[in-house]
Amino acid sequence: MNNSGYFSREYAIKSYECDCNGKLRIITLMNIFQDIADSHASKIGVGIEHCLANGLAWVGSNYHIKISRMPEWHEKIVVKTWPSGKSKLIATRDFRVEDANGNAIIVASSQWVLIDFAKKRPVALENNLPEYPLIEERSLDTDFPKYDAPKRDDFIQSVKVRYDDIDVNKHVNNSIYPLWATECVDNDFRAEHQPIELEISFKKECCYGDSVEIRTQVEEKTTLHSITVPADNREVARLRILWK
Repeated sequence: MNNSGYFSREYAIKSYECDCNGKLRIITLMNIFQDIADSHASKIGVGIEHCLANGLAWVGSNYHIKISRMPEWHEKIVVKTWPSGKSKLIATRDFRVEDANGNAIIVASSQWVLIDFAKKRPVALENNLPEYPLIEERSLDTDFPKYDAPKRDDFIQSVKVRYDDIDVNKHVNNSIYPLWATECVDNDFRAEHQPIELEISFKKECCYGDSVEIRTQVEEKTTLHSITVPADNREVARLRILWK
């Protein structure tokens, strides 16, 4: 870490964080992003401590991730993060994953909404957070574009939300949605392809015990995913993934 407003941390990739090819799992990458974002938010006074004291919670709205390559088992990486923007209701935070030589191998940007935990409604950032530094640099130049839900169902998979899928906000953790989406493709396709770009839009909360349906459309090397709770036709997340 340095004093310029960026926050960084080294991670050593462990065996249990890797897939069958010895590459970092998407779910672990998402958890690393959450880990370093949480640490930095606490350091600048807008983290879990501030939220708990004021009946607030941060909720993910969007992620956009581009992957040049995934880190491998035993590799050491440095992850950097910083707040890159702020509007009335949305905070933007960027990430950069670097290899041992300082080369960027993964870049990502995310959007977050601050909610009144009891009312489940967004609140204005300015009225509910202390001032914190912004760095107007983007690791990934994105405006989080909207994209269509699948128009046909090439694959459908149903899952039930497990206790271990739930985070401290009592909702399905952000890392679980791309896990579900990447599992809802043909076995041969998954064995032969790796995600290189993910766009994730979190729409509604999903809770322990919910039965969830993942619908997937495959267009060459792009997949579209809609994750819903059929009981009340609630779409909880939508994803677009580019594979190689």
